[in-house]
Amino acid sequence: MTGDRAGDYRILHEAALRDYLASVADLKALLGGGPAAWGVTEVGDGNLNLVFIVKGARGGVAVKQALPYVRLVGESWPLPLSRAHYEYLALARQAQLAPGLVPALLHHNETLALTVMELLEPHIIMRKGMVAATQYPHFVDDITTFMARTLFFTSDLALSAAEKKEAIAAFAGNHALCKITEDLIFTDPYRIAEQNRWTAPYLDGLAASLRDDMELHVAISRLKLKFMAGPEALLHGDLHTGSIMVTDSQTRVIDPEFAFYGPMGFDVGAVLANLLMAYFASAGHERTPGERQAFEGWVLEAVEKVWSEFARKFVDLWRAGAAGDAYPASLFAGDKGAARLETERQAYTQRLFTDTIGFAAAKTIRRIFGLAHNIDFELIEDPRKRAISEARAVRLARAMMVEAAAFRTISDVTGAARKLRDWPPELTS
Repeated sequence: MTGDRAGDYRILHEAALRDYLASVADLKALLGGGPAAWGVTEVGDGNLNLVFIVKGARGGVAVKQALPYVRLVGESWPLPLSRAHYEYLALARQAQLAPGLVPALLHHNETLALTVMELLEPHIIMRKGMVAATQYPHFVDDITTFMARTLFFTSDLALSAAEKKEAIAAFAGNHALCKITEDLIFTDPYRIAEQNRWTAPYLDGLAASLRDDMELHVAISRLKLKFMAGPEALLHGDLHTGSIMVTDSQTRVIDPEFAFYGPMGFDVGAVLANLLMAYFASAGHERTPGERQAFEGWVLEAVEKVWSEFARKFVDLWRAGAAGDAYPASLFAGDKGAARLETERQAYTQRLFTDTIGFAAAKTIRRIFGLAHNIDFELIEDPRKRAISEARAVRLARAMMVEAAAFRTISDVTGAARKLRDWPPELTS
């Protein structure tokens, strides 16, 4: 259901939000009781938006409203409200392609940049659970299904050329959010930028080395070009463990406001990066040796399975009968054609793997030297311990980006991570 009942945009604080929800008959009925009795709690802990949980006598909803600026910074960094509509479009498409893996959409008001969604309870943000060393047995299967289906079915392997171009056009206006990515991930950590920060003074030398590392500058610039010029599929665009809500048995992907058509490896790499950062952060948290060993083992197993299961599911979808204009069936008829196409599928996934580890590296470095950091590291109270964990992650990330040819399989990545688990970096004193 969409609506535009409210005229010009305004920020809805608690009283105004109650009035607005009460004016939408379906939402009022879902919540039950009178608006004055509804519980309204602002829970947004992200960088951009307001997020409310509203509970009534009968049920609850989650309400997200975009602000006309970056919440983390303030009004000095304006941002278009249209991002809320792109998020709505992305959630609707993801719900079609990966049912049950995103929250149900209940209402959208484009003018107010407001979306009302299913209240996910007792789900928590996955990153918070991982900081507590919680393992999620259904995560790998769920996230790989989500990525395989949303990426495959929005690509040229599944769509006609005309359908794909129209889909690209539908999200092309989300360039302000893409610009954030282009700057904060692919540019700012490698130069002096006002909003950069890191664990000083311990990482001062490492930060300076990134600014002088020309091989790294070439590698990140190639990734940036691929991000800008490779509209392979509809991306979530910000698929980290803070954009995933979980229970022991369920996974829900949220917050696709960065959605656009880009390189598939960017989404897959984001998931792998955040798992690897959780692995390196583990050493800095207060855990028993048994807890640490169990959690770190699970994380690295998840890294390997996220890639292997995603690749398997993606190729299975392709084998099942791709209807897109890429690799037309008429060119691969008969046993000889089928065999050659199968070889090409493996080559395709190998190229995708190389993209994936590069983007994973970029996401890692950005979270240590850029504007917005991960609580995986940030909640390590001892800054020296935090810096050691971060430096290990950066060493792996640089290798993945500059020495990509050395990483042919996902076990090459996890093997390198294990070797760096106890590596003693040289910190700035």
